[in-house]
Amino acid sequence: MELTAIRKQARTAGLLYLTVAVTAPIGVTYVPGKLLVPGDFTATADRIRASASLMRLGIFTEWFHQAVEVFLVLTLYALFKPVEPRLSRQMAALGLISIPIVFMNSLNEIAALILTTGHGALASFAAAQRDALAMFFLSLHTVGLWQIAGVFWGLWLFPFGLLVLRCGFIPKILGVGLLIAGSGYLLGALAPLILPRWSGLASSFATVLELGEPIMILWLVIWGARPAAQPLEGVT
Repeated sequence: MELTAIRKQARTAGLLYLTVAVTAPIGVTYVPGKLLVPGDFTATADRIRASASLMRLGIFTEWFHQAVEVFLVLTLYALFKPVEPRLSRQMAALGLISIPIVFMNSLNEIAALILTTGHGALASFAAAQRDALAMFFLSLHTVGLWQIAGVFWGLWLFPFGLLVLRCGFIPKILGVGLLIAGSGYLLGALAPLILPRWSGLASSFATVLELGEPIMILWLVIWGARPAAQPLEGVT
């Protein structure tokens, strides 16, 4: 594969990665932050009822960016397969595992939306019960994202980072950044379970570590591959 083709494929991956990075925060962070009122299930349910369209937008964007994620992972696999097939397979497998987790986890938001309407058989439940369950499912959605899918958001960055270190057409420092970002995602996912008293501090620290990933995205979009890179061994 010539450097021009590598650069084009890397930029394609970068554009897909950027699409994920721009749309993911809507459903993953913004919508739950707008609707969830910690410790107050009535206020949370009232917000869901008043902003049902916002909840639906959040669900849609989760589905959208996860669908794009499939193409991103496959594009990166094709890009790095000539570098190290075994690591590329590991990266692809770990990158794809989180996708069905996120899709299934969106059922928690759908449940919260249904509970706040009280239609059908749910009408037999008291309003306070439905509101409490709606808050429970919305909170469970957040846990499912950051503590379950988040594990794999971190794990896939380790083989990805090693591939960048070995490929020769992307600066090695960006590979180090991915390894650090992977550690950040794992810290953020595991701290609430292992170190619950320090989860707030761990989450803040994890956010800083995760900055290595957006830097990688920008590199792929702007440069794709270094013009001075040498042809990969065994690749023509």
